[in-house]
Amino acid sequence: MSFILVLLLNNWVQAAPQTGTQILWDTYGIPHIYGENSKSLFYAFGWAQMQSHGNLILRLYGQARGQAAEFWGEDYLESDRWVQTMGIPNRANAWYESQNPIFRNYLDAFVGGMNAYAKEHPDALTEELKVALPLKPADVLAHAQRVINFTFVVDPERLEDIAENDTPKGSNGWAIAPSRSQSGNAMLLANPHLPWSDLYLWYEAQLIAPEINAYGATLVGFPVLTIAFNDNLGWTHTVNTHDGWDAYELPLANDGYRFNGKIRSFDREEKVLKVKEKNGNLRSESLVVRRSVHGPILTEKQGKAIALRVVGLDKPAALQQWWDMARSKNFSEFEAALKRLEIPMFTVMYADREGHIMHLFNGQVPIRKNGDFKYWSGTIAGNTSETLWSKNHPYADLPRVVDPPSGWLQNTNDPPWTTTFPSPIAPDKYPAYMAPRGPMDLRSQRSAKMLLEDEKISFDELMQYKHSTQVELADRLLDDLIPAARQGSEKARRAGEVLATWDRKVDADSRGAVLFAFWKQAMDADRLFAKPWSEDAPLTTPDGLANPAEAVRVLEATATKVEVTYGALDVAWGEVFRLPGEANLPANGADGALGVFRSVWFAPGKDNRFQAVAGDSFVAAIEFSNPVKAMALNSYGNASQPGSPHAGDQSQLFARKELRPVWRSRSEIEAHLSSRQKL
Repeated sequence: MSFILVLLLNNWVQAAPQTGTQILWDTYGIPHIYGENSKSLFYAFGWAQMQSHGNLILRLYGQARGQAAEFWGEDYLESDRWVQTMGIPNRANAWYESQNPIFRNYLDAFVGGMNAYAKEHPDALTEELKVALPLKPADVLAHAQRVINFTFVVDPERLEDIAENDTPKGSNGWAIAPSRSQSGNAMLLANPHLPWSDLYLWYEAQLIAPEINAYGATLVGFPVLTIAFNDNLGWTHTVNTHDGWDAYELPLANDGYRFNGKIRSFDREEKVLKVKEKNGNLRSESLVVRRSVHGPILTEKQGKAIALRVVGLDKPAALQQWWDMARSKNFSEFEAALKRLEIPMFTVMYADREGHIMHLFNGQVPIRKNGDFKYWSGTIAGNTSETLWSKNHPYADLPRVVDPPSGWLQNTNDPPWTTTFPSPIAPDKYPAYMAPRGPMDLRSQRSAKMLLEDEKISFDELMQYKHSTQVELADRLLDDLIPAARQGSEKARRAGEVLATWDRKVDADSRGAVLFAFWKQAMDADRLFAKPWSEDAPLTTPDGLANPAEAVRVLEATATKVEVTYGALDVAWGEVFRLPGEANLPANGADGALGVFRSVWFAPGKDNRFQAVAGDSFVAAIEFSNPVKAMALNSYGNASQPGSPHAGDQSQLFARKELRPVWRSRSEIEAHLSSRQKL
């Protein structure tokens, strides 16, 4: 056997585990992985992810290499340009070499498990995607970097001035202390809202080895859980109001740029991108990457260039930090992991068995000399070092609340100042660029009000609140809109009566919600309210209609449209808004613009219907009792492989607004066992 062949075989089956490692698959396709040691656990986790999402992983890792157009054609060329301009593949290789040796060994094992699955089950993967094999450990870090630093921290969609088409990314997170819990145990609600496709998919799993027993979810292709709980503690993340990137405008001069009164040259790198054409041939595309002291150049226009600077590119250990968070046994150990600040963004909402709760505005926040959040959200003058940041705020500088007197914490992508009431965090004590100052959106207000109004929350109530479809916007406007409509035309009066009898929810059988949602969409959002939001009344403003006559005019037009399109003014929400999949189930929930806690985004579908495409995804409600009590849901199922019975098998639960029990003990898992694999 040749040396090259031996080397290739070793790459494909690297890090094979010792005997005794098992994957127990439950009836919802959740892998409960029992590893003899941590290395074998990572190997099995890679195997499991490949079994559930192999096609998706191959495509995502190919994109993270910046070779997707070479593998799969023109549609991926822009993705490759972005990845290569940002330097992701080269940085991933450097990150791999800089990993802690033990954790680097775990990454090797994770990829070894994926490659072993691909080798043993070649028919389970789509043929055209196998060109990405064998996978490499650096692919894991390239993928994580592309997802976290170059999708969440800075989204290429935002850089192209298409903010109105931004992919929805949000979350709800709650932490409830024993003082507000009916059982006297702390509780945690994990509820990320992301698209139901592509790199945003969640993968639910339980990881068990001598040093860990954690349950939770991670984004597909990640080797560690990123939202998780164990017998002692748990955390969730929300997308926070974090500014970890800046676009700098550089004045060009003599093939360089002006900086501090001098002309500096760009660092230039020429790359060749290969593109697979429809006939199978490869063509070459030249890519010249120019880099300034600020970062890579994105565009050039009218004698000026735009450079991008992004946090976290010198922080290669986010995955290990998540691993250590999941292994923590108490608040002290958990916070020690957090203090590394390797994870570049995301609010941390935490609760534990000892009754502690915490909200951390986590992030690598650049130390800037001046300016507020709005200033740094615009294009920054790049001709001076006065605006160029190089260091981040330490952990002690970040907004943080532990065990507030209120007994509860919430975050729904609002700034940290409104995490609980009365607020223990004074924004004036932090730099003005740390996070924006209001307004508190209506979804956040609904979140806070549910917690504020219930002195003792039971576990069952926690789940009921999680599924709340109450439309906060309706409570602010209908008291003005309905009387005004009753003074209008016959159609306006009929529309007003439909709104008067509506339950002010977006449940599947709610009648009036479609009319209200379409009316809201047609109104000018900037001129909607009579009373604007105020920091002095954060949970009762904005309020009232600014222009009732205009509101009635729009309501008449909307009523005509709804009646013509759907045959009735009071068409049920679930008749118009549907869940994806063959079952074509009625949906519930709506996007945050209506002030609904149960967040679901819809896209136009066939026959004037709308299909859910994003929002509530992985959900977990956890009570730190003894033993821990937990319920969960992965809205779209725990697999995306063609033909998998677990693609969409939790949709019925979603439609019924239900969670399912989390099986964590060996006896529970064995009682709901679908299959067993020994590796």
